[in-house]
Amino acid sequence: MSKKLSIIQINDVHGYIEPHLEHFYDSKGLTVKEAGGFSRMKTVIENSQKERTTFIFDNGDTFHGTYEAVKSKGEQLIPLVNELGIQAMTFHWDIGYGPERLKAIGEKLNYPILAINAYKKETEELYFEPYTIVNQEDISIGIIGIAATIIDKTMPSHFSEGLYFTLGNKELPKYVKELQEKEVDLIVVLSHLGFPQDVKMMEEVKGIDICLSGHTHNRLSKPVQINDTTIIQSGSQSSFIGKIDLTVDDRQIVELQHSLMTITEDIFENPKMKGLVNKAVEPYKEQLTKIVGYTDGILHRGWNVESTMDNLLLEAIQYQTNSDLVFSNGWRYGAPIDKGPITLKQLYQIIPMNPPISTTELAGEEIYEMLEENIENTYSTNPYNQMGGYLKRALGLKVFFKVENPKGHRIQTLLIKGEPVDLDKIYSVSYVTNQGVPNKYGKNHKNLEVHAIEAMRGFLKEKEVYHAKFFGTFELI
Repeated sequence: MSKKLSIIQINDVHGYIEPHLEHFYDSKGLTVKEAGGFSRMKTVIENSQKERTTFIFDNGDTFHGTYEAVKSKGEQLIPLVNELGIQAMTFHWDIGYGPERLKAIGEKLNYPILAINAYKKETEELYFEPYTIVNQEDISIGIIGIAATIIDKTMPSHFSEGLYFTLGNKELPKYVKELQEKEVDLIVVLSHLGFPQDVKMMEEVKGIDICLSGHTHNRLSKPVQINDTTIIQSGSQSSFIGKIDLTVDDRQIVELQHSLMTITEDIFENPKMKGLVNKAVEPYKEQLTKIVGYTDGILHRGWNVESTMDNLLLEAIQYQTNSDLVFSNGWRYGAPIDKGPITLKQLYQIIPMNPPISTTELAGEEIYEMLEENIENTYSTNPYNQMGGYLKRALGLKVFFKVENPKGHRIQTLLIKGEPVDLDKIYSVSYVTNQGVPNKYGKNHKNLEVHAIEAMRGFLKEKEVYHAKFFGTFELI
């Protein structure tokens, strides 16, 4: 007998529980308009539940990314995600408060955190359950979780204290087989590896019906079919929901329809969820709505190679340190800021962890090697070696590179302050987090007393209006 159901995907929320500005693309380029919010997401979910049996899964990057989320170490979101009706999740930035804190969050959730690739170093045991079986009506789904493999490789060390992470490709066939033996109707992989990695893994591992992909913030308007596996990914920051309507007969998908749904401002706000959201943000509202500056253009992270949002951060750091070079990570998350006033809340959306500004000394050769490594992490021809967000953000240099070249041979020209890099020269560098400058590079690393938010506030105070601009740091040739 055929069974009809829907699967809803939520991925890379990054703590965005309220409606906010989101960037979109049209014939004129990048624009911004309001989107998102849990109260509207709840309405979309309820509408699906009225139509047919609905399963709801979360790819992670949920409990981190805004001031409110970080300040409460994820606590603020727990009642909200429980109210959404999520039935399983995996993780990435959610472990940013440490493994024990993520365990504590998991104990308060109405659903399991899953990961086949997060292991305790001492015992080699899994830190979370590898999969769960979710039953509704007469339908059963086996859901397997894969956490972000980069957690112990490129993230701050406290994220993975006591743990190590594998890619998950070697473990996955074992769990697929176990679920096949349990005769579930569908096998679904809930992955935070990223779309390129998921495509490669689905090419290699058979028996998976659906892969819900996260991490890379792709807005897939139509599903990708890899052998017998359907892959979707649904944007970020609560601005989108992915929905698959399925008909299953004898554990085989016989009909599939997909829609990427934008959470637009005309969607009715669920009153109960709206109340929960208001309660969560109320303690911080007066503080965060304070205007701290103005911009004459859109500040965003919508582009891979360079972003106006990060250029504000870099200029603020340079204003504090007057160093030769400034670096920060190529973060993907962060709602755009439209031209006009900038609030404190929006500064925290740029860099919610508010780390100290750090300084170091780098030789020209180290800078060259660090940039080559970063380009490889971003654009590796082997998806399994991609370990980033976007390209590292930088101020004070210019790189001409060929993205199609092999590892270690992409940079054609590297200029620092307009002059060819001197490989033996020592340059003064300032940065934020070890994702800006990994600890293995440089000497005399120091954390300053001033933190990122304070630096941006001081910089904006000196500017009547901040001029949003591109530096042209990285040039594809």
